[in-house]
Amino acid sequence: MKRSMDFVIALTLLILVSPVLLAVALVIKIKMGGPVLFKQQRPGLHGKPFYLYKFRTMIDLYDRNGKALSDQMRLTAVGEVLRKYSLDELPQLMNVAKGEMSLVGPRPLLMEYLSLYTEEQVTRHNVRPGITGWAQINGRNAITWDEKFNLDGWYVKNRSIFLDCKILFLTLKKVVRKEGIHQQGHVSMDKFKGSEEVI
Repeated sequence: MKRSMDFVIALTLLILVSPVLLAVALVIKIKMGGPVLFKQQRPGLHGKPFYLYKFRTMIDLYDRNGKALSDQMRLTAVGEVLRKYSLDELPQLMNVAKGEMSLVGPRPLLMEYLSLYTEEQVTRHNVRPGITGWAQINGRNAITWDEKFNLDGWYVKNRSIFLDCKILFLTLKKVVRKEGIHQQGHVSMDKFKGSEEVI
C-alpha cells in the first residue's frame, strides 16, 4: 500500500511541479552552468546502492592542492535559496517514482557510513530511504548524529501510514518556516565519524 501511494503521489507531484522543475533548471543553467542535477550514489533498502538526484546548489572550487573548498565557500546564492525552500530536493520525486526511495523514511546518507553503523543504526536500511522523515521534522540538520539515528530507529519500529501522513504534513510546516536547514555554524551536517560500538 505504501509503495502504491508513493508512486501515485510522486508521479502526480512531478506533473504538477514540472513548470517549477523547468524554471529551477533554467536558473541553475544560466547562473551556475551545467550540470543542473547533482547525482550521488547512496545506500537504499537493505543498503543496496542507487543514484540520488538533487538540484545542484554548489560550484566546483578547489585550493591550489586540488582539494575541494568547504561547502560554505562553494554554496552559491542560487543554491542558498534552493536549500532554504527545499527546492533542491524536488528531483528526488524521480527516485520515489522509480521505487528507490519513499516519500517518508530515513534520509539516505553516504555509502562510506555503512561500515560505521552500530547494529541499531543499521536498521535504518530495513525500509526505503525517504525525501523526508521523522528526524527531519524533529530538527533536520540542527540535531546531532546520535539524535538523528535514534529518531530514524524509532520510525522504523513504529512506521505506519498514519505516521507517514503526519510527517508529510509537519514537513510542509517546516519548509514554510524554514526550520532546521543548517547545523549551527555550517551549511550542512558535519560528516558522521562513527559511534563507539560498530558492527
